Amino acid sequence: MGYIIAVAGKGGTGKTTITALIVRLIKESGSGSILAIDADPNSNLAENLGLKPKDTIGKILDRVASNLDKIPAGMSKDRFIEYEVQTSIVEAPGFDVLTMGRPEGPGCYCYVNNVLRGIIDKLVKEYDYVVIDNEAGLEHLSRRTTRHADVLIVISDATKVGLRSAKRINELAEELKIQIKKKLLIINRYNGALRPEGRGPLRLFGAIPRSGKIECLRLPREHTALSSSASKRGFSAKGDKEPDKQAVKAIGIEYIGSIPEDNSIIKLSLEGNSLLGLKNDTTSLNALRKMGDKIWQRS
Repeated sequence: MGYIIAVAGKGGTGKTTITALIVRLIKESGSGSILAIDADPNSNLAENLGLKPKDTIGKILDRVASNLDKIPAGMSKDRFIEYEVQTSIVEAPGFDVLTMGRPEGPGCYCYVNNVLRGIIDKLVKEYDYVVIDNEAGLEHLSRRTTRHADVLIVISDATKVGLRSAKRINELAEELKIQIKKKLLIINRYNGALRPEGRGPLRLFGAIPRSGKIECLRLPREHTALSSSASKRGFSAKGDKEPDKQAVKAIGIEYIGSIPEDNSIIKLSLEGNSLLGLKNDTTSLNALRKMGDKIWQRS
């Protein structure tokens, strides 16, 4: 059975970047085969890993749901859908990528969704690790992919809004009755220090702070309002990202480390290059590598 790592977080927290780095580090560790599933409708995990999706599951569902009567002769509908899904998987050295996308057509998806869930369950068993980049609503975990995960990693920033979103994702996972063995919280792009906490259902096992050596991209002064609106967004007057400690305690955070934001990631992103090109000694990879065993270590 594949070891399932699900990553979730609100938009803009660096969720997909961290998902891609986790895939890279598991690959480099030689721990086993990896299937990366892009379950975010924005669908850019493949690009972050230097690949271009062949097809998305959403497009496949559109075609099949609208043309159930056009299945090739001698092939069952279930087998045809499985064939289409298998051919949509992009293979790369050390890992494969499956892009979910989102159906857009008017067809009925009840049948194909049920078949798809069975296909995904079968795929999960064929890999040692399955890393899923989810949207914040966890739709694919609850409906289309799998209803369980070994680890749920919730990505947040250090703002009040980000922490409230992290708490809501945790609550949503419980409401949807998704079977999760371990829940972890990462605070991304964090500048400051947190004392270890260990109360509540969601444990923080690391945070990703800003690095003093990073030169952040700056907009012209007329396009920024950081100094005037800092308190509203959870920032200190000096521009440091200080998390709201009461909000952190409300979701039960166990803090065990920090990871600085990496300017080289920003550079690669601006250039449209893969995160596989990130140098091994960068601050983000070094810090995430230290947390690695807690993410993908099988118990």
